[in-house]
Amino acid sequence: MTVSARLYTTIQAAEQATRWRHFATGGTASVTPAAIRKWASRGHLAPAGLDDRGRPLYDLPGLARAEKATRPRALRLVGIST
Repeated sequence: MTVSARLYTTIQAAEQATRWRHFATGGTASVTPAAIRKWASRGHLAPAGLDDRGRPLYDLPGLARAEKATRPRALRLVGIST
């Protein structure tokens, strides 16, 4: 399977989630690829497919749900009250 415009690699997912976090926090909070992997391991984000090397790919709705679910704790960690 090739990477399509609708599926994101871990790095691309982190970049997209960072854009959302920057919007919500004025550029204070970011999302790393390690955070994306942690979201997946904790069940917040399910892979929507695999790339040609068997690495997970994520869809936008799943990524948005995971970002929303993890946002309150992440913002507390950078000192932003929700």
